[in-house]
Amino acid sequence: MKPTLITIILLTFSNIFMTFAWYGHLKELNSKPWIIAALVSWGIAFFEYMLQVPANRIGFTVMGIGELKILQEVIALTVFVPFALYYLKEPLKLDYLWAALCILGAVFFIFRSKIFGT
Repeated sequence: MKPTLITIILLTFSNIFMTFAWYGHLKELNSKPWIIAALVSWGIAFFEYMLQVPANRIGFTVMGIGELKILQEVIALTVFVPFALYYLKEPLKLDYLWAALCILGAVFFIFRSKIFGT
């Protein structure tokens, strides 16, 4: 399997764990003390790091650090929006579209030398 594809897969699963670690407690542990939520989140984040660290190491063999960061942001937004809509029952906002367009612009600028060879 190609390093880029492995990186995308690992970062996707990493971001699923990250999103639950950062925001899942807002729904599931909202009546518990914050310290409980923090400890549970740290436990979930362990699995995020177990995927994110190898993803970045593998990705860095074929991408620059800026490319890795923008790829991670694209994946984070791709994971976060459905999570917010379906899990947290947040309303769909036009702001998500504007954020996606900004990220798309970042993708263009960070990857344009690979796309256009400039």
